[in-house]
Amino acid sequence: MTAMARHSQITRRTRLRRRRATAVTILVAIVLVTTLIVTHSGGSTTSSATHRRAASRITVTGSTGPGSLEAGVEPWQLPSPISREAVVANGKGLTILGGITPSGSSVSGVFTLDPIKGTVTAAGTLPNPVHDAAAATLGATTFDFGGGSPNTVATVQSIGSPSIPPGGVATGQAPSQLPEPRSDLAVTTIRSSGDAHSKTVAYIVGGYNGVSYLGKVLATTDGTQFTSVATLKVPVRYSAVASFGGQIFAFGGETASGSSNVTATNDIQMVDPTTHTATIVGHLPRALYGAAAFVVDGTIYVAGGQVPGGSTLTRIYAFEPNGAKVLDAGLLPQAEAFGGYATVGTGASAIGYIVGGEVASQSGTDQAGIPSGTLQTVLSLRPSPYGGPAGGPSAGSPFSGTLLMADRGNNRLIAINAARSITWQYPSATAPPPPGGFYFPDDAFFFDHGRGIISNQENNHTIVEIGYPSGKLLWQYGHPGVPGSLPGYLDQPDDAYMLKSGVVTVADASNNRILFINPQKQILGQIGNGVDAHVPNQSLAYPNGDTPLANGNVLISEINGSWISEYTPAGKMVWTVQLPIVNYPSDPQQLGPDLYLLADYNPKGEGRILEFNRAGQILWRYDVTAGDGMLRRPSLAERLPNGLIMLNDDYNDRVVVIDPKTNSIVWQYGLTATAGTAPGMLKIPDGFDILLANGTTPTHPQTG
Repeated sequence: MTAMARHSQITRRTRLRRRRATAVTILVAIVLVTTLIVTHSGGSTTSSATHRRAASRITVTGSTGPGSLEAGVEPWQLPSPISREAVVANGKGLTILGGITPSGSSVSGVFTLDPIKGTVTAAGTLPNPVHDAAAATLGATTFDFGGGSPNTVATVQSIGSPSIPPGGVATGQAPSQLPEPRSDLAVTTIRSSGDAHSKTVAYIVGGYNGVSYLGKVLATTDGTQFTSVATLKVPVRYSAVASFGGQIFAFGGETASGSSNVTATNDIQMVDPTTHTATIVGHLPRALYGAAAFVVDGTIYVAGGQVPGGSTLTRIYAFEPNGAKVLDAGLLPQAEAFGGYATVGTGASAIGYIVGGEVASQSGTDQAGIPSGTLQTVLSLRPSPYGGPAGGPSAGSPFSGTLLMADRGNNRLIAINAARSITWQYPSATAPPPPGGFYFPDDAFFFDHGRGIISNQENNHTIVEIGYPSGKLLWQYGHPGVPGSLPGYLDQPDDAYMLKSGVVTVADASNNRILFINPQKQILGQIGNGVDAHVPNQSLAYPNGDTPLANGNVLISEINGSWISEYTPAGKMVWTVQLPIVNYPSDPQQLGPDLYLLADYNPKGEGRILEFNRAGQILWRYDVTAGDGMLRRPSLAERLPNGLIMLNDDYNDRVVVIDPKTNSIVWQYGLTATAGTAPGMLKIPDGFDILLANGTTPTHPQTG
């Protein structure tokens, strides 16, 4: 929602024109409720009562199950991209050991990560650079097992377990060797409790010795002596591993192949270290490798991963050993594989973290985040307060019903459901564009209980009403491609709404006025006299927002001077406030009696979202200045009924949802800064609306 400055063609195209312008700390030593404390050393920690063993066969089901997860892109990022590193929880945060850079170099650094502050601190150095290793903390020492350096090694490296802040930078040691070289492995720990001789045992699962895929599961209590406790039914590398109820579970993994093509399994393998047995207890919906596994609130979750020869994934699966189910549990807002992972806390307070990782390619409706490369992103995964139970393709979705998006750069409107599938598009083969074309759709809102859609084409200088879902043209105002100020003309129309009376209100931006137009195309009223100046009760300074309020008034944003004002339809100002901190106010929304939300479209090349009151106090802001969380010219933000903030991040080619409690992006449609027309992709989206199944529009009930 914007418009072009009216002063000159140059000003319109350059100065004001916004449209076209180019954790928590990781693991505590987890307290268990009963006889076992189970810790996933790759990161997951869980505490629970003794659990029944998983059934011998586990099926994928769509029935109601455990809760879905909220997965978020943290508002901070790592100092540099990294993947294939080992991550463990320490007493106050995460420890990151080794890894590989985008150039393919192994690193030897040891760092601590404070997930609350988002700070990364150097904590030590391993004797040898290494990647594709796995780590576990045993007592006061953290051990990094095997890995590639660049060839597969048997070296076990150790370092005193650092906490946050580290007590000095330590130099690691190489005290022992694995029985054979092993990289691409996973480690989980199980700590027995209930007697004076309780101890933590680290279990090494899967891997590759440079020639063969390894099936032996090794156990160690001191990082120097190893015993074999079982053999996997299917030897794998890059499996996601977690411990639960005294059992070890390995999800998927790359498998041996007789050709140069990568192959993987969808097997879920369970290892019982007491009986020294390994069994296949079920299957994931697809074969994958390089995923992450967590235990959160009594459920194992598997997130991300890579499909052989195909896409990096965003899907999260919930696995119930007790109920023998695999369920859809949500989506990551960033596709990810080969990241380090760990869990903080226990039960419903547990938070999983994925640190760094890689993206090979993406496709389909599940794609999200940056399209490819090595990541600086840290993802958090926690129980979702809004996403409902796991068990269906829409699990974890921040909205229900239909999401309408004005895909401005693609000159189309699209609608998707909570499962992210496209359900409607305009124009289409059965719904041709209106006379003069459908160009530059700046906004789109439902009206008449979802039976119609109103959309303004900013650079086509028109407003259209179309039937939904028929796509039939119902009404049109303005002269396509011809700006003007005479009756029947518009100049950069913005934010066209249909009021319940049938009257259309629109910010006629470059004419510096708000218009009220009846179905007969007569102008019933006007706010602003056409002069580009903020003069209360007289003129408006380049207005680009005209949100209808529940009391019948209009909330107006003026770009020039950064003014927000409430006016009656008769043109009387109720209140006004200037926000000097805001560079380019866009589309303010009322959240409460004295609480408002707006997008700052272009503060020095980024974008941000703010809440404020009529006194001009900024009460909350989302202002990320680097990484995948940074916005680029967002033009509309609205609060959903669940308290989340949805916005179109125009020049990042995506629509995102932010959790204001964590300031993390928890949902995304579109690849970041990557335009396209395929399912899951957008180009400069510039408006959205939500229609519930009962025909209501929760973000603007007074007009829908």
